[in-house]
Amino acid sequence: MTESPTAVRTPDAGLSMKATPDPGSSTPEADAPAARPTLAVWKFASCDGCQLTLLNCEDELLAVAERVQVAYFPEATRAVVAGPYDISLVEGSITTPGDAERIQQVRAASRTLVTIGACATSGGIQALRNFADVGEYLSVVYAHPAYLATLDRSTPISAHVTVDFQLRGCPIDKNQLLEVLSAMLQGRRPRVPSYSVCVECKRRGAVCVAVADGMPCLGPVTQAGCGALCPSYHRGCYGCFGPQDTPNTASLAERLRAHGMPEVDVMRFFRTFNAGSQPFRVQSLTHEEVAP
Repeated sequence: MTESPTAVRTPDAGLSMKATPDPGSSTPEADAPAARPTLAVWKFASCDGCQLTLLNCEDELLAVAERVQVAYFPEATRAVVAGPYDISLVEGSITTPGDAERIQQVRAASRTLVTIGACATSGGIQALRNFADVGEYLSVVYAHPAYLATLDRSTPISAHVTVDFQLRGCPIDKNQLLEVLSAMLQGRRPRVPSYSVCVECKRRGAVCVAVADGMPCLGPVTQAGCGALCPSYHRGCYGCFGPQDTPNTASLAERLRAHGMPEVDVMRFFRTFNAGSQPFRVQSLTHEEVAP
Protein backbone atom coordinates (compact mmCIF):
# COMPACT_ATOMS: atom_id res chain seq x y z
CA MET A 1 0.00 0.00 0.00
CA THR A 2 1.35 3.37 -0.96
CA GLU A 3 2.34 5.70 1.82
CA SER A 4 0.98 8.85 0.18
CA PRO A 5 -2.48 9.57 1.60
CA THR A 6 -5.43 10.45 -0.53
CA ALA A 7 -6.79 13.96 -0.39
CA VAL A 8 -8.64 14.82 2.81
CA ARG A 9 -11.79 16.79 2.12
CA THR A 10 -13.86 18.95 4.43
CA PRO A 11 -17.65 19.06 4.55
CA ASP A 12 -19.43 21.34 2.12
CA ALA A 13 -21.23 24.28 3.69
CA GLY A 14 -24.57 22.93 2.56
CA LEU A 15 -24.04 19.36 3.68
CA SER A 16 -27.29 17.78 4.84
CA MET A 17 -27.09 15.19 7.55
CA LYS A 18 -30.64 13.85 7.01
CA ALA A 19 -30.83 10.25 5.95
CA THR A 20 -31.74 9.78 2.29
CA PRO A 21 -34.92 7.69 1.92
CA ASP A 22 -35.04 4.65 -0.35
CA PRO A 23 -36.11 5.48 -3.91
CA GLY A 24 -39.20 3.31 -3.54
CA SER A 25 -40.28 4.60 -0.14
CA SER A 26 -43.37 6.75 0.31
CA THR A 27 -43.12 10.48 1.04
CA PRO A 28 -43.48 11.17 4.79
CA GLU A 29 -46.22 13.45 5.99
CA ALA A 30 -45.26 17.08 6.35
CA ASP A 31 -45.90 17.08 10.09
CA ALA A 32 -43.91 13.89 10.73
CA PRO A 33 -40.78 14.31 12.86
CA ALA A 34 -37.54 14.46 10.87
CA ALA A 35 -35.34 11.37 11.12
CA ARG A 36 -32.24 11.85 13.21
CA PRO A 37 -28.91 11.53 11.39
CA THR A 38 -27.33 8.12 11.90
CA LEU A 39 -23.94 7.77 13.60
CA ALA A 40 -21.63 4.76 13.25
CA VAL A 41 -18.38 4.20 15.14
CA TRP A 42 -15.82 1.79 13.67
CA LYS A 43 -12.67 0.24 15.11
CA PHE A 44 -9.52 -0.89 13.35
CA ALA A 45 -6.04 -1.41 14.92
CA SER A 46 -6.23 0.69 18.08
CA CYS A 47 -6.69 0.65 21.86
CA ASP A 48 -10.34 1.90 21.94
CA GLY A 49 -9.31 5.08 23.81
CA CYS A 50 -10.76 7.46 21.23
CA GLN A 51 -14.08 5.61 21.16
CA LEU A 52 -14.20 5.85 24.94
CA THR A 53 -13.77 9.62 24.64
CA LEU A 54 -17.26 9.76 23.15
CA LEU A 55 -18.67 7.69 26.01
CA ASN A 56 -16.79 9.89 28.49
CA CYS A 57 -18.63 13.00 27.31
CA GLU A 58 -20.85 12.43 30.38
CA ASP A 59 -23.07 15.53 30.66
CA GLU A 60 -23.09 16.05 26.90
CA LEU A 61 -23.77 12.43 25.96
CA LEU A 62 -27.55 12.64 26.35
CA ALA A 63 -27.63 15.76 24.18
CA VAL A 64 -25.66 13.93 21.50
CA ALA A 65 -28.07 10.98 21.69
CA GLU A 66 -30.99 13.36 21.16
CA ARG A 67 -29.46 14.75 17.96
CA VAL A 68 -28.20 11.55 16.34
CA GLN A 69 -29.24 7.93 16.21
CA VAL A 70 -26.39 5.67 17.29
CA ALA A 71 -26.74 3.08 14.54
CA TYR A 72 -23.54 1.09 15.00
CA PHE A 73 -21.22 1.29 18.00
CA PRO A 74 -20.13 -2.12 19.40
CA GLU A 75 -18.24 -0.41 22.24
CA ALA A 76 -21.55 0.95 23.58
CA THR A 77 -24.45 -1.15 22.29
CA ARG A 78 -25.29 -4.42 20.54
CA ALA A 79 -28.09 -2.76 18.57
CA VAL A 80 -27.33 -2.38 14.86
CA VAL A 81 -29.20 -0.24 12.34
CA ALA A 82 -28.49 -0.96 8.69
CA GLY A 83 -26.61 1.70 6.70
CA PRO A 84 -25.85 3.85 4.89
CA TYR A 85 -24.74 6.09 7.74
CA ASP A 86 -24.73 9.88 7.81
CA ILE A 87 -21.60 10.17 10.00
CA SER A 88 -18.94 7.53 10.57
CA LEU A 89 -16.22 7.95 13.20
CA VAL A 90 -13.27 5.67 12.44
CA GLU A 91 -10.67 4.75 15.04
CA GLY A 92 -7.51 2.79 14.32
CA SER A 93 -4.99 2.18 11.55
CA ILE A 94 -4.88 -0.32 8.70
CA THR A 95 -2.55 -3.20 9.60
CA THR A 96 -4.02 -6.31 7.92
CA PRO A 97 -5.36 -7.21 4.47
CA GLY A 98 -8.78 -7.61 6.08
CA ASP A 99 -8.59 -4.05 7.40
CA ALA A 100 -7.79 -2.77 3.91
CA GLU A 101 -10.90 -4.44 2.53
CA ARG A 102 -13.22 -3.47 5.37
CA ILE A 103 -12.35 0.25 5.27
CA GLN A 104 -13.53 0.31 1.66
CA GLN A 105 -16.87 -1.08 2.83
CA VAL A 106 -17.08 1.49 5.62
CA ARG A 107 -16.36 4.31 3.18
CA ALA A 108 -19.04 3.07 0.79
CA ALA A 109 -21.59 2.99 3.63
CA SER A 110 -20.72 6.45 5.01
CA ARG A 111 -21.88 9.82 3.72
CA THR A 112 -19.31 11.59 5.94
CA LEU A 113 -16.22 9.84 7.32
CA VAL A 114 -14.19 11.33 10.19
CA THR A 115 -10.99 9.71 11.42
CA ILE A 116 -10.38 10.02 15.17
CA GLY A 117 -7.07 9.63 16.93
CA ALA A 118 -3.38 9.19 16.12
CA CYS A 119 -3.86 5.63 14.87
CA ALA A 120 -6.46 6.61 12.29
CA THR A 121 -4.76 9.84 11.23
CA SER A 122 -1.08 8.81 11.13
CA GLY A 123 -0.80 5.07 11.77
CA GLY A 124 -0.39 5.32 15.54
CA ILE A 125 2.26 3.82 17.78
CA GLN A 126 1.99 0.63 15.71
CA ALA A 127 3.52 2.57 12.80
CA LEU A 128 6.86 1.85 14.44
CA ARG A 129 6.71 -1.35 12.39
CA ASN A 130 7.26 0.88 9.34
CA PHE A 131 10.90 1.30 10.40
CA ALA A 132 11.57 -2.39 10.96
CA ASP A 133 11.43 -5.83 9.38
CA VAL A 134 7.97 -7.13 10.28
CA GLY A 135 8.84 -10.60 9.03
CA GLU A 136 11.64 -10.85 11.57
CA TYR A 137 9.29 -9.79 14.39
CA LEU A 138 6.78 -12.45 13.39
CA SER A 139 9.40 -15.19 13.40
CA VAL A 140 10.63 -14.20 16.87
CA VAL A 141 7.31 -13.53 18.62
CA TYR A 142 4.94 -16.12 17.15
CA ALA A 143 5.33 -19.89 17.13
CA HIS A 144 3.40 -20.23 13.86
CA PRO A 145 3.64 -16.93 11.93
CA ALA A 146 2.28 -18.64 8.82
CA TYR A 147 -1.18 -18.43 10.36
CA LEU A 148 -1.00 -14.63 10.63
CA ALA A 149 -2.23 -12.20 8.01
CA THR A 150 -0.57 -8.83 8.47
CA LEU A 151 0.86 -5.94 6.47
CA ASP A 152 4.42 -4.67 6.58
CA ARG A 153 3.20 -1.17 7.35
CA SER A 154 0.63 0.47 9.60
CA THR A 155 -1.06 3.20 7.55
CA PRO A 156 -3.67 5.88 8.28
CA ILE A 157 -7.20 5.62 6.96
CA SER A 158 -6.54 8.43 4.46
CA ALA A 159 -3.99 6.21 2.69
CA HIS A 160 -6.85 3.95 1.61
CA VAL A 161 -10.04 6.02 1.26
CA THR A 162 -11.13 9.64 1.08
CA VAL A 163 -11.54 11.19 4.52
CA ASP A 164 -13.83 14.16 5.16
CA PHE A 165 -12.14 15.36 8.37
CA GLN A 166 -9.27 14.26 10.61
CA LEU A 167 -9.41 14.68 14.40
CA ARG A 168 -6.05 14.08 16.02
CA GLY A 169 -4.93 13.08 19.49
CA CYS A 170 -3.92 10.10 21.59
CA PRO A 171 -6.63 10.08 22.71
CA ILE A 172 -8.74 12.77 21.05
CA ASP A 173 -10.02 15.72 23.07
CA LYS A 174 -13.66 15.52 24.19
CA ASN A 175 -14.45 19.13 23.39
CA GLN A 176 -12.93 18.84 19.91
CA LEU A 177 -15.02 15.73 19.25
CA LEU A 178 -18.21 17.53 20.28
CA GLU A 179 -17.25 20.46 18.06
CA VAL A 180 -16.76 18.16 15.07
CA LEU A 181 -20.10 16.43 15.62
CA SER A 182 -21.86 19.79 16.02
CA ALA A 183 -20.25 21.11 12.85
CA MET A 184 -21.27 18.04 10.87
CA LEU A 185 -24.87 18.37 12.04
CA GLN A 186 -24.90 22.07 11.16
CA GLY A 187 -23.26 21.61 7.79
CA ARG A 188 -20.17 23.75 8.52
CA ARG A 189 -16.43 23.28 8.81
CA PRO A 190 -15.25 22.23 12.31
CA ARG A 191 -13.32 24.86 14.23
CA VAL A 192 -10.28 22.87 15.36
CA PRO A 193 -6.96 24.71 15.88
CA SER A 194 -3.89 23.87 13.81
CA TYR A 195 -1.37 25.99 15.73
CA SER A 196 1.16 24.60 18.20
CA VAL A 197 0.91 23.53 21.83
CA CYS A 198 3.08 26.55 22.70
CA VAL A 199 0.04 28.78 22.19
CA GLU A 200 -1.88 26.73 24.73
CA CYS A 201 1.03 26.97 27.17
CA LYS A 202 0.95 30.76 26.96
CA ARG A 203 -2.83 30.88 27.39
CA ARG A 204 -2.59 28.61 30.41
CA GLY A 205 0.27 30.58 31.92
CA ALA A 206 2.54 27.54 31.99
CA VAL A 207 6.28 28.13 32.23
CA CYS A 208 8.09 26.93 29.11
CA VAL A 209 9.90 23.78 30.22
CA ALA A 210 12.17 23.90 27.17
CA VAL A 211 13.41 27.44 27.85
CA ALA A 212 13.40 27.41 31.64
CA ASP A 213 14.82 23.95 32.20
CA GLY A 214 16.18 22.78 28.84
CA MET A 215 13.68 19.93 28.93
CA PRO A 216 12.99 18.05 25.67
CA CYS A 217 9.57 19.14 24.41
CA LEU A 218 7.73 18.56 21.12
CA GLY A 219 5.30 21.39 21.86
CA PRO A 220 6.69 23.80 19.22
CA VAL A 221 5.98 21.31 16.41
CA THR A 222 2.83 19.65 17.82
CA GLN A 223 -0.76 20.65 17.10
CA ALA A 224 -2.77 22.09 19.96
CA GLY A 225 -5.70 20.20 21.44
CA CYS A 226 -4.62 18.84 24.83
CA GLY A 227 -4.67 22.17 26.69
CA ALA A 228 -0.90 21.93 27.27
CA LEU A 229 -1.49 19.08 29.69
CA CYS A 230 2.07 17.77 30.05
CA PRO A 231 3.90 21.14 30.21
CA SER A 232 1.44 22.34 32.85
CA TYR A 233 2.68 19.45 35.02
CA HIS A 234 6.31 20.29 34.29
CA ARG A 235 6.81 17.64 31.62
CA GLY A 236 7.77 18.08 28.00
CA CYS A 237 5.17 17.52 25.27
CA TYR A 238 5.21 14.02 23.74
CA GLY A 239 3.49 15.00 20.47
CA CYS A 240 0.19 13.18 21.03
CA PHE A 241 -1.69 15.41 18.57
CA GLY A 242 0.80 15.10 15.73
CA PRO A 243 2.52 17.85 13.74
CA GLN A 244 1.05 21.36 13.67
CA ASP A 245 0.36 23.09 10.35
CA THR A 246 3.92 24.45 9.86
CA PRO A 247 6.27 22.29 11.98
CA ASN A 248 9.94 23.25 11.89
CA THR A 249 11.19 19.87 13.04
CA ALA A 250 14.75 20.49 11.83
CA SER A 251 15.10 23.57 14.06
CA LEU A 252 13.74 21.72 17.08
CA ALA A 253 16.08 18.79 16.44
CA GLU A 254 19.04 21.18 16.29
CA ARG A 255 18.06 22.62 19.67
CA LEU A 256 17.78 19.14 21.17
CA ARG A 257 21.27 18.28 19.93
CA ALA A 258 22.60 21.58 21.30
CA HIS A 259 21.36 20.52 24.73
CA GLY A 260 23.30 17.27 24.49
CA MET A 261 20.67 14.82 23.27
CA PRO A 262 22.34 11.98 21.31
CA GLU A 263 21.28 11.38 17.72
CA VAL A 264 19.61 8.08 18.57
CA ASP A 265 17.49 9.76 21.24
CA VAL A 266 16.47 12.56 18.87
CA MET A 267 15.38 9.87 16.43
CA ARG A 268 13.30 8.13 19.10
CA PHE A 269 11.84 11.45 20.28
CA PHE A 270 10.04 11.80 16.95
CA ARG A 271 8.94 8.15 16.92
CA THR A 272 6.09 7.99 19.37
CA PHE A 273 2.32 8.29 18.90
CA ASN A 274 2.58 9.94 15.48
CA ALA A 275 5.74 8.30 14.13
CA GLY A 276 4.00 7.71 10.80
CA SER A 277 3.15 11.37 10.18
CA GLN A 278 5.24 12.81 7.37
CA PRO A 279 7.13 15.59 9.27
CA PHE A 280 7.98 13.39 12.26
CA ARG A 281 8.86 10.37 10.11
CA VAL A 282 11.20 12.31 7.82
CA GLN A 283 12.94 14.02 10.73
CA SER A 284 13.47 10.74 12.57
CA LEU A 285 14.99 9.16 9.46
CA THR A 286 17.50 12.01 9.29
CA HIS A 287 18.89 11.02 12.67
CA GLU A 288 18.69 7.31 11.99
CA GLU A 289 21.33 7.75 9.31
CA VAL A 290 23.87 9.12 11.80
CA ALA A 291 22.82 7.31 14.99
CA PRO A 292 25.38 4.78 16.28
